[in-house]
Formats: sequence, C-alpha cells, structure tokens
Amino acid sequence: MSFPVHRMRRLRRSENLRRLVRENALHIDDLIYPLFVTFGQGERLPIPSMPGQFQLSVDQLSAEAQEINALGIPAVLLFGIPEHKDEQGSAGWDKNGVVQQAIRAIKDACPELIVITDVCLCEYTSHGHCGVLDKEGQVLNDATLELLALEALSHAQAGADMIAPSDMMDGRVGKIRTALDNEGFSQIPIMAYAAKFASSFYGPFRQAASCAPSFGDRKTYQMDPANLHEALREVELDIEEGADIVMVKPALAYLDVIRMVKERFAYPTCAYNVSGEYAMIQAAAARGWIDGQAVMYESLLSMKRAGADMIITYAAKDAARLIQA
Repeated sequence: MSFPVHRMRRLRRSENLRRLVRENALHIDDLIYPLFVTFGQGERLPIPSMPGQFQLSVDQLSAEAQEINALGIPAVLLFGIPEHKDEQGSAGWDKNGVVQQAIRAIKDACPELIVITDVCLCEYTSHGHCGVLDKEGQVLNDATLELLALEALSHAQAGADMIAPSDMMDGRVGKIRTALDNEGFSQIPIMAYAAKFASSFYGPFRQAASCAPSFGDRKTYQMDPANLHEALREVELDIEEGADIVMVKPALAYLDVIRMVKERFAYPTCAYNVSGEYAMIQAAAARGWIDGQAVMYESLLSMKRAGADMIITYAAKDAARLIQA
C-alpha cells in the first residue's frame, strides 16, 4: 500500500492544528514546589548550586506561600534545616521544629495550599544518614521505623496535608500508616518515595538541605540505578502497605521506570525532577548554550508523557508562569 506524500506533516502546518492533535500537556495542576526551611529571622539565603532557590526562615513563608498560591500551584513539599543535629535526628519530631513551624505558618497564610512534608532523618542526624546507626555505622532498619513514625505523626499534628517518607527503609509506609491511623489521622495520605535511586543527581540538594552523609554513601538503602524490576517490587510493596501515591526519583534518567510503574499499577504516580537535573539546565542556560525555559518545559513534558500524574520540581514557578503566558 502506498501513502500520499506529506501525510505525516499535514497536521503540523500551524500551531492551532498542532494543538488539536497534541497528545500530552503540562498543567499547573501537575506541579509541586519544594521549599527549604531554616531557623532564624528574615533569612532568604541563596543556594549557590540551584540558582533561584533559597533557604527560607519561617517568617518568610507567608509571602512565599501567597506567591505560590497566586500562581495556581496546588502544593509545596517541605524540607527542614534544623538548628541542632544529633545521632538520632530528634529535631525531626520536635513539635516546635522548623518543619512543624513551617506547616503552621503556611496553613495560616494559605489554608488551601497543600502542604506535603518530607519524612526522613538525614537532614536531622549529625552523621547525615537516613536512619540510626549501629556500632559499625550500618543503618538499623527497624529502629529507624520507630523514629520515622514519630516524625510523620508530628507533621500531621502540626497540620500537614500529606506525608512523604523518603528514607527507603523497608516497611516504613506500613509503620507510618499504622501510626497515623492509630492517632486519628487516617485521612492523611502518604506519598511514598517508592523507587528512589542512589543517584549522582542529588548533589545540589545535599548542599541545600545540609544533609550529605559524613561517611560512606546511601547505597545500602537507596536503589541501584541499574535495576528496573526491583523498582517495580519496591512500588508494589509500598502500595500493599498503604501508599496513596508512589514516586520515582530522579525523573529524567528514569523515564522508563515512570512508564513501567504507571503501566503496571495504574496508580497515582509522582516524578521528582531533582536538584541535579534543575542545576544542569540552569547552568547551561546561564552560558547561553540552551534556551533554559524551553528545555525546562520539554523536560517536564517528557515526565508527563512517560506517565507522571504530578511532578515535584524546583522550576514549578517558572513553569506556571510559562503555562499562563
């Protein structure tokens, strides 16, 4: 069978024709904006490796939340930088901790803005690992679960709308779900960092959150970047334990994982457009090598095309403005 010449190009002739047949679109409703919160007053500290991103003190969050809400972005994800750290990360479940204060400040300023909280110990431990350690410096899985449940519960009590455990301990979703349910927070959903890889793309984040491990690495609990089927098993376990949303992190180098997760489970799926991905685009754009806005948008669109229902991205504000333009 022969086909007429130019058959594939007919529907590309004009922007309106291309819009009519466009298969995927990025919406403001898809975006979640991460925030780094620190102690102090009047702090808006630039993060050198993440241009346009800041460590903000709690008193800065009201105006920040109002700006985010005005752009139509539906949710934020909070990371805390505590005043003091210890071996257990006890600042993570302090009722007056920096994240707990941040939750209350944002909900007071913009009650409708969804506040998601990262639940992990790495930001709060003196050693920078995501759990408590034994004498040999190995992370103890079950002992860590108890502390993660305390942290999650403290966030819910402060007014968080959603809990996002990122530690990659076995069984943490079930432990947190039980703790929340037992204390009357059965309505609080869990977004699980279900397939979180031991990636080289996290460097700028670790500077921003002051959470680089003081020794070793996180390869004994975060996933091997080579493994796809293991990621599917991780996601399945988190769903069985009660996760409401599953996440793949990072995003750009793991689009195949996003696609497989969505196809296999048909579950609400989040992609985390991580700090290294953001920083590379910012650096190349600053040198004039790429059109930063166009590459940012194309990158986020690729995550939607792969199957992501929502995207955590440091470019959320820029993307929202571009979508509205």
